[in-house]
Amino acid sequence: MRDHHLLEPNEEEDNEINLTPMLDVVFIMLIFFIVTASFIKEAGLDVNRPDAPVTESKPEDANILVAIDGNDDIWIDRRLIDPRAVRANIERLHAENPKGSVVIQPAKNSTNKMLVVVMDASRQAGVYSISLADSN
Repeated sequence: MRDHHLLEPNEEEDNEINLTPMLDVVFIMLIFFIVTASFIKEAGLDVNRPDAPVTESKPEDANILVAIDGNDDIWIDRRLIDPRAVRANIERLHAENPKGSVVIQPAKNSTNKMLVVVMDASRQAGVYSISLADSN
């Protein structure tokens, strides 16, 4: 008959779990995820922000401010201007600063007619960069 003492060590060796194939699978999965993660591009927008220009002049000097008050009076450089003289004033101020744009500041109770008059006068004066500002 067989000796039982000789069979016991063999049984213990057969009951051990070999972890080598499991570790191989884990490393292969890790490499797979690292390689695929580098090719995933996140959704988003590419934004090119413009650099802020360095100006030596004040921002108030760069733009031509045209204010329209509640009575539809037009003010340029804190002077009351006749609607027929808006073009000439904008031409003069634009000649002093050719890079400047026209900023129109209409009052909340002013009419759209005066806003269109000032915008048309700006375009006739050769200034096509026109902005609207909120009156406080």
